[in-house]
Amino acid sequence: MNDFAKSALLPNGLRDILPLDAEYEADVVSRVTAHFAAQGYDRVKPPLIEFEDTLLDGAGAAMVKQCFRVMDPVTQRMMALRADMTPQVARIARTRLAGMPRPLRLSYAGQVLRVKGSQLRPERQFGQAGIELIGADCPEADAEVAILAAEALVALGVPGVSVDLSLPTLVPAILAGLDVADESLRSSLDHKDAAAVLALGGVAAPLLSALLKAAGPAERALDILNGLDLPAQAAAERDRLAKVVALIEHAAPDVTLTIDPVENRGFEYHTGISFTLFAQNISGELGRGGRYLAGGNEPATGATLFLDTVLAALPGPVTAKRTFVPAGAPRALAQALRAQGWITVAGLAPVADNAAEAKRLGCGHVLLADGIKSVE
Repeated sequence: MNDFAKSALLPNGLRDILPLDAEYEADVVSRVTAHFAAQGYDRVKPPLIEFEDTLLDGAGAAMVKQCFRVMDPVTQRMMALRADMTPQVARIARTRLAGMPRPLRLSYAGQVLRVKGSQLRPERQFGQAGIELIGADCPEADAEVAILAAEALVALGVPGVSVDLSLPTLVPAILAGLDVADESLRSSLDHKDAAAVLALGGVAAPLLSALLKAAGPAERALDILNGLDLPAQAAAERDRLAKVVALIEHAAPDVTLTIDPVENRGFEYHTGISFTLFAQNISGELGRGGRYLAGGNEPATGATLFLDTVLAALPGPVTAKRTFVPAGAPRALAQALRAQGWITVAGLAPVADNAAEAKRLGCGHVLLADGIKSVE
């Protein structure tokens, strides 16, 4: 490998984002955050790195294995690079914004870095954009966050947006109500192993088997769940889920809703209704969200969009109108073109053939004495 090739080599899961794509990503982030801001979500910007004992506290504990760590040479304390932005926003809410009225609506956007990628998302660095609704514990808050996240994707032009709702606390509530241990059952449920659930579920086996069969379209899933004789706490969670579904269907009737009542993977720190966002013909999640405790004791719910997957679901950047402005042309002419939506590329020195120079610099047009001409 020559020196030039070595200098371009990046670690696995990291990549350069080049012109057009980088600008397109920035535009998508701007549109998403504007969508959130228009509905009362104020943007915050946490740092890329924090002391690990604060970054990995509370909800952040779920990301312990995904965080890079370094020693702070100033304080001699260990720091961690963020692998997810939600714990940081929760920290801001419980500290710097502790005196603000609740519910507190915050939004964010930035890059995260993880120790390793997953099979569906091999990238170790990617962008996140999301919202947190802190200080409200009601179905309306759960629904608002899911609706806003789904609407943001629809507004971007993502086709076939769907929301897969989960209740990661439902199975524990059933097992607790029936006094059944869940150590071996959890893995069987995660892998949708119906035979193992029947073998290991004991008195809970009929209910758990019914939950496995309920996964699918929201209306069908709720019909099955409503027919089950659940312990009191589990029944309360089912009823709350039904209300959230009704609220989402009313506000966003074009968004597909599904329910997976036993899904738990990826929702380990969630304390109530959670969801995953998908799109038609796109493998992988476009985002996730759900209810949790901010700072360990304040009710909160939020949603995070994964920008790498979101961008993959979109048609891609459209080449903007670019025109070459020869050296010496009045600056007012270039300013007028930019006001009309053109991108102008200024010549730095006179050239023999302005049209050829425009083409060489990737411009489809050139400014000549008699106006703008196409060079393609």
